[in-house]
Amino acid sequence: MRIALIHALKHSIAPIETAFAKAWPEVRLMNLLDDSLSADLARDGVLSDTMTERFLALGDYAAATGANGILFTCSAFGPCIEAVARAHAPMPVLRPNEAMIERAVTLGQRIGLLSTFPPTLASMPEEFPAAVEVVPKLAEGALAALDRGDRATHDRLIADASRDLRDCDVIALAQFSIAATAPLVAEATGRPVVTTPESAVDKLMRLLKAGA
Repeated sequence: MRIALIHALKHSIAPIETAFAKAWPEVRLMNLLDDSLSADLARDGVLSDTMTERFLALGDYAAATGANGILFTCSAFGPCIEAVARAHAPMPVLRPNEAMIERAVTLGQRIGLLSTFPPTLASMPEEFPAAVEVVPKLAEGALAALDRGDRATHDRLIADASRDLRDCDVIALAQFSIAATAPLVAEATGRPVVTTPESAVDKLMRLLKAGA
């Protein structure tokens, strides 16, 4: 079984590889990284037709390598990923957030959404069911700290920001790059925390093993 992992941030690679190593070590992984995707979205502020074409090209490349499934780890590109899913159906093509959202809504109706990347908080709340309340929160400065190699400051800023979500039923960590802070967020808030890598691996296992 071969899974293609497509990233817009280099920081997303280690968390998803760790999640696979823990839950599904026998699967073969392939990483595709284009970190200009996140930079271009931050600059342009909108998902253009050109951006969708870039995602379709990445999806075509992944499929051509013989991938059995594709997982995107970049949380601000939902419509682009949906276009890839349509193009390659019935192959499982997962948005980074969908499995985590499915898990979060089973834990409560008021969901704190914590991110370090502003475009994620603009696009991702629409992916939740209308029946739940999403409370977005940006951990300002955390991604810049991670980019300069200061993980301690990154983690501290996320934990500090999460305290504003203590009145939520559950806290969803919106990016693969912040999944490792889940224990810190749980400690800071006293709330259950769901992450994208673990949820995504679990869903891909269920989909692909069911179809095997």
